[in-house]
Parts: sequence; structure tokens; C-alpha cells
Amino acid sequence: MRIGYFLSSEEYTPAELLAQARGAEQAGFEALWISDHYHPWVDAQGQSPFVWSTIGALSQVCTLPVTTAVTCPTVRIHPAVLAQAAATSAVLHSGRFVLGVGSGEALNEHIFGDAWPQADVRLQMLEEAVEVMRELWAGGFVNHRGRHYTVDHARLYTLPETPPKVYVSGFGPKAIDLAARIGDGYVSTMPDGDMVRRFRDNGGGDKPCQAGFKAAYADSEEEGVRIAYEKWPNAGVPGELSQVLPSPRHFEQAAQLVRPEMMKESFVCGNSADAHLEMIDKYAKAGFDEVYVANTGPNWAGLFDLYRREVLPHLR
Repeated sequence: MRIGYFLSSEEYTPAELLAQARGAEQAGFEALWISDHYHPWVDAQGQSPFVWSTIGALSQVCTLPVTTAVTCPTVRIHPAVLAQAAATSAVLHSGRFVLGVGSGEALNEHIFGDAWPQADVRLQMLEEAVEVMRELWAGGFVNHRGRHYTVDHARLYTLPETPPKVYVSGFGPKAIDLAARIGDGYVSTMPDGDMVRRFRDNGGGDKPCQAGFKAAYADSEEEGVRIAYEKWPNAGVPGELSQVLPSPRHFEQAAQLVRPEMMKESFVCGNSADAHLEMIDKYAKAGFDEVYVANTGPNWAGLFDLYRREVLPHLR
């Protein structure tokens, strides 16, 4: 299993993200995830830099492979433009770039005032967007007249030697089936073996499966819980709300129903190497090939040291 680090664009400045990337490589992490947001989930997270600028800068500070986790290529940015961004990123990272995509959240995609489509329509848009991007990565001029997108005599002149891989996020059955059909890999955040099996059985085969989880490194579990609850109370918001709520203040309102102790369900809090190894083992048993850990709060250097000294040597 490959162990990577998850750069949280919602919480850290561009300079902090670059520092974390350097630290992750030095600690022995093997790859990077990076989130693509227009807004943070709640105001306490406080950041949301343009991910494509950060990805370009990452190519100058480390050599780790980078995957977006995930980009929505359907509403906020036209897939023809994202095709150019991903191609340039792949060139800068010498082919070590994967475009992770998903059907998105209203939180980031509603900003132009368009109606937020129903889930089935979002999946249709996602499939067509991936088709458009792959047409452009193949070279030559592209004319596309689809149900959702039009491309008129567009050509990408800066292309990597091989087109970027596209990994597709999915949680419900229809999204997982779409990922299995069109994806070069699968992206999730849950250690759910049934999801992995559905992906593999419905066309995913032995394609890579990635997943991630969050941590709040601190001197004690209680302090980690406090940090997690302060920065990511939205982690306890259930179901489809994460896809349909349009602003950080709405997530803050929903998160009033979340109790601090609920953070332990989705975060590894504190400084226990065993707790991290136990969480990683859950993803390994579920069948994932890669797992990425994100830190919340100011103590990311401590998490890197923990992984360098105790977690990664044990796994290897």
C-alpha cells in the first residue's frame, strides 16, 4: 500500500501547503492528494487558494506524484479549460499527475447562480466532461456538440507524453459504477470494502483505488478532538447535505447538531502511532491500494515526525 499525504486547501495558505509538501517528502510519504475548493467548508478553516496555481508551485518544491482529490470538471470551470490545466500540470510534474474528478458540491459550484443539478444529471455531466478532456488530450482540433458542453475548434498545444490518468470519486452505487466504467482508478474517503468490490466487479478490475482520512495531531486525544471539532465540524454532517448546502455558513448551521466526540468517528486524534496504523489497516482490509492522511490544525510537523519515526517504518 502506498501512503500519501493530503494537502487541505480549505485550511492552509499556499505557502503552508508548499511547506507541507516538502515536509511530507522528507518524512517518507510517497504521494500527495490536494483538495480543489472555491470555499472552505466552514469559516474556521479559513482558506481556499486556487488549486492549479498551487499544483504548479508543487512541481518546484517536491517530486511526489500529485492527485486532485477531487476536482469537479462540470460547472465552475469548463472541462476544456480543466483539460488544459491538467495537461500543463502533468508536464510540470513529469507525468506524475493524476486528475481526480467527482460530481462536486454546491458549496463550490453554485457561484455563478446556475441551478445545482440533481445527482443523475451531475453524473451525466461528469461523464461528458471526462470525454471532452480526453478528446483534447489526444491532440488535434476538437469540435464537440454534446448534451451539456460545446467545444469549438479547440486544441491543446502543451501536452504530456501520455495523457493524464483520470480517477473518479464515487460513494453511491451509480457513481461507483460510473467510476468503474470511465475511470483509470477510483477515489473514496471511506474504508468500505463493499464500495471497492463494486468498483472492481463492475469494470474497475485491478485499477488503483485511493482513499483518504483525516487526523488532528496533538499532545493528547482530547486536544486533537478539540482541534478537529473547531476546524472540521462539517465532517459529522451526514448524507447528501455535503453535496447540496451552498455556503460555509450553512455547513456551520448544520454542524451545530454535531457533538465533539463524533470527531473520533472520522479523525485520528492525538499522537498515537497505533491509532494511525489501525486506521490505515481498515483501508488496507477494504482493498485500497493507496491511502492519504490529512492533518488539521497547526501541528502538522508533529504528524510528519510521527510517520517518519513510527508509522512508515512499521508499514515497510
